[in-house]
Amino acid sequence: MKNFDYKKSLGQNFLIDKNIINKIVSSIKSTNKDLIIEIGPGSGALTKELVKKESDLICFEIDKRLKDELLLINSNNLKIIFEDFMKINIKDYIDKNKYNKIYFVGNLPYYITTAIINKICDESDPEEITIMIQKEVADRFTAKPKSKSYSSISVFLQYNFNIIKLCDVSKNSFIPIPKVDSAVIKLKKRKKENLNNINHFYKLIKDSFQFKRKNLRNNLRNYDLEQINKTLFKYGKSFTSRAEELTLEEFIDISNSLN
Repeated sequence: MKNFDYKKSLGQNFLIDKNIINKIVSSIKSTNKDLIIEIGPGSGALTKELVKKESDLICFEIDKRLKDELLLINSNNLKIIFEDFMKINIKDYIDKNKYNKIYFVGNLPYYITTAIINKICDESDPEEITIMIQKEVADRFTAKPKSKSYSSISVFLQYNFNIIKLCDVSKNSFIPIPKVDSAVIKLKKRKKENLNNINHFYKLIKDSFQFKRKNLRNNLRNYDLEQINKTLFKYGKSFTSRAEELTLEEFIDISNSLN
């Protein structure tokens, strides 16, 4: 990849640390009946190891300048598609009758991480999503109540997945070197609690965190505050509490009590 013109607009920071690559690959427990989808393979450092698994592998790469480099990876279980992942429909590439589980993996551009996760969830049923993202974002995804990083995205993701951090990744593990450190996290499908209305639940979370410094009474003024207060009372809280104090289970209970 000598003299390659890395594009900042595409978030191109290619992973070169073999120890991190091996940690990512070894953490994916796929079989020959599963499919792995890699988002943004770049120069193929991770791809070269993923093809050694028995699973089929589909890679989506937006930058056609990497075509010659990626096509050097010759494997019967590999298919490389030079398209913008955000513009394709994942369903078009998944044969439900062929694969038991779908695993996603990628070194995601920081500015589009949440949009990619939302797309994966909307268009497929992922078993796992293993991604490298900005460390600060990883902290937000895995944050617990009463911590500074706890936010609406923490609750959204933790409702859908069990999230674990595999490892921190130094900025020196990339070419070119980014300004910040990263982390690898794994989002594993979990059995979800029953919700009366998932859309209302998502809206409740968004509204609760709308103004983080305000309490629930102010952020949820258009809701049934009396009912919310009754539900919170069970947990020793009230609508004077802030959203960052509530657990996932408490948000679920509030949502169900309103619908």
